[in-house]
Amino acid sequence: MGVGKSTVGRLLAGRLGVGFRDTDDDVVAVRGRSIEEIFANEGEGVFRTLEKEAVGRALAEHEGVLALGGGAVLDGDTRGLLAGAPVVYLAMDVQEAIRRTGLHVARPLLAVAPGRQWRALMRARRHLYEEVATAVVATDGRSPDEVARAVLDALDDSLVA
Repeated sequence: MGVGKSTVGRLLAGRLGVGFRDTDDDVVAVRGRSIEEIFANEGEGVFRTLEKEAVGRALAEHEGVLALGGGAVLDGDTRGLLAGAPVVYLAMDVQEAIRRTGLHVARPLLAVAPGRQWRALMRARRHLYEEVATAVVATDGRSPDEVARAVLDALDDSLVA
């Protein structure tokens, strides 16, 4: 959440000469409302179902760079679909997360006590990110261009190894 998946994904797609797709955008397009509205009006369970469907469609249809929402890995079927694919986990520490997301940006899962909530989310998710990741790239203190370069380097190393 706030790590720069979409920004870095667009940069990567441009450098690789392929398309970019964000499953959060797909959910918004299908439902016709923002993620924040889906969470508020329909609940996290409905959002997670829509997210799972969006990821499945995107993996079947899209061959370029794909950005997944931060909670997509919570679903075991989604993790299974990612097995064997080049997957990069963009990592950051809590101070960077708070700086990037702040309280001015709508983040349904960080509405109250963002530092504490972010730590709890990461305790629940980090091992899942690492489970599906081909490579882990730290984003702290790096520009999106620097992160994109590090992702390309990490993928090159992971695909060669």
